[in-house]
Amino acid sequence: MSPRRFADRRAAGRALAERLSGAPPEGLVVLGLPRGGVVVAAEVAAVLGAPLDVLIVRKLGLPWQPELAMGAIAAVGDTVETVRVASVLAAAQVDPETFDLVRQQELTELRRREEVYRDGRPAIAVTGRQVVVVDDGLATGATMRAAVLAVRRQQPTRVTAAVPVGSPTACAATAAVVDELVCLSAPQSFRAVGQAYADFTATTDEEVRAALERARPAAS
Repeated sequence: MSPRRFADRRAAGRALAERLSGAPPEGLVVLGLPRGGVVVAAEVAAVLGAPLDVLIVRKLGLPWQPELAMGAIAAVGDTVETVRVASVLAAAQVDPETFDLVRQQELTELRRREEVYRDGRPAIAVTGRQVVVVDDGLATGATMRAAVLAVRRQQPTRVTAAVPVGSPTACAATAAVVDELVCLSAPQSFRAVGQAYADFTATTDEEVRAALERARPAAS
């Protein structure tokens, strides 16, 4: 069977929403991971009639190969969760000082994005609620796992991770830390998230802000 492809992130979000559709539980919250995951999540939230919020997470890329994640960080309030990708750290022989330097740089960027995306609005409370965490795909899965750990700190009743595409390895690792994983396509031939999209143009900060602003009435 050929790997599934989506026209763009919005089309992928609608496909995810179809899989998740049904009568959503009372108090459901949809959280998108920036940047691209927010665009996907906005479609899911609109179809489900659920409030949308952003959960800031940053990949920790190798200094000499930034696209390859050696870890990830996510923050909810003052709490920062860190996930390490042991296989990458071992293969690349990354020393603790290098890891910590990259982590600090990305934490600075994470806080900047919080200010840009939230524009002074507080985060939607997830305590005691069911949460769907959405991204545009899973490569290593490190960013999603960091996001889930941060959400768990807030004691939701249930956490679902939802993505249009992911590597089989990343999907298995993510499934181990959530109550449910919804992944529409996990091809054995997986090479990169972008291969599942006809249009995988980079999402801008302004697009993230616009998606959150459009969803604001549903979150009020």
